[in-house]
Amino acid sequence: MDERIKELHLLLMYLTGWEEDKRNSAGEKIFRAWKGYKFEILNELEEQKLILQFRHTNSRSLLLTEAGKQRAEQLKGKYL
Repeated sequence: MDERIKELHLLLMYLTGWEEDKRNSAGEKIFRAWKGYKFEILNELEEQKLILQFRHTNSRSLLLTEAGKQRAEQLKGKYL
């Protein structure tokens, strides 16, 4: 798969995502995004440890990892 496609998907998730409090830890933040993207791309981003998906629930959102957020910040400079 074209690396630019994965980069742009990660960037879109970052730009349209939101930060919220972690449910179990008061004061701790997580960064969520909707997962309305091709499963193939989501799976590759998860293998690279840039996102976390919740397969055991019917959750329609995913988490961007710290590495994912940092990579997305770099991609903002590259594409925007």
